[in-house]
Amino acid sequence: MHEMSLAESVLEIIEDSARAQDFRRVRRVVLEIGELAAVEPDAMRFCFDAVMRGTLAEGAELQIVETPGAGRCGQCGATVAMQERYGLCPDCGSAALQVTVGERMRVQDLLVE
Repeated sequence: MHEMSLAESVLEIIEDSARAQDFRRVRRVVLEIGELAAVEPDAMRFCFDAVMRGTLAEGAELQIVETPGAGRCGQCGATVAMQERYGLCPDCGSAALQVTVGERMRVQDLLVE
């Protein structure tokens, strides 16, 4: 389950931010997770809670904002919605789709004290 290592990376971001901005407590973490990022939101919630125990983010609310996937067809130039990383262009049938949006996960916002 790679969500555990992702949750640990989120904690590192939080701790780095706390040192830089001098806060002591995190109340809410907003994560943006792309539909094509291969991150399971329920698994991320479970791992987040486990990793944050005993830290400045223990008990913090986790909000997940899911962003849709999209890509551009290298054959016909169409911009299309994508629910999976590999597929065919719905306009021309080409397999030359390149993901343009929806493959990243990032900390979008922190509510801190």
